[in-house]
Amino acid sequence: MKFSLVATLLVVLAVAHGSEARALVKREVQTEVERLTQLLKDMSASITTATQDMVEKMKALEMTNTAQTYMEGSRARIQPLVEKVQAEAAKLQEQVKPFISNIEEHVRPLTDDLNSQVQPLTENLQAQVKPLTDMMEKFLQQVMEQSKALMPPQ
Repeated sequence: MKFSLVATLLVVLAVAHGSEARALVKREVQTEVERLTQLLKDMSASITTATQDMVEKMKALEMTNTAQTYMEGSRARIQPLVEKVQAEAAKLQEQVKPFISNIEEHVRPLTDDLNSQVQPLTENLQAQVKPLTDMMEKFLQQVMEQSKALMPPQ
């Protein structure tokens, strides 16, 4: 009976050890499965983010290319108009040149006459103001000399 009790105890211990070992292996496998699942989720999120970034960059590049194409097309359409306007402006300038010369010829005698009348007046004014400015200059010079004389020596 002792022997059967010991044998039974050994069988129970073996079964308990085996089931605990199986539970330990189950826990390790479950932990590994959870770790691999998390790793796959992280990789999926990373790939999704990278894909979205790539799509955004492609959209931006496409928008830039579209804008550049639009600008080049607009420039190609506007350039002939600019050249035409420049040509018309040059023609207009050539047409107006004789009129401007004619106006200058008519105005020149008037300005020369005005200058000839104003010149003596300005010379007369300068002649009358010169003694006054000389007198003021001398006065200010005397005031400065007297101010220097009143200041204490340094």
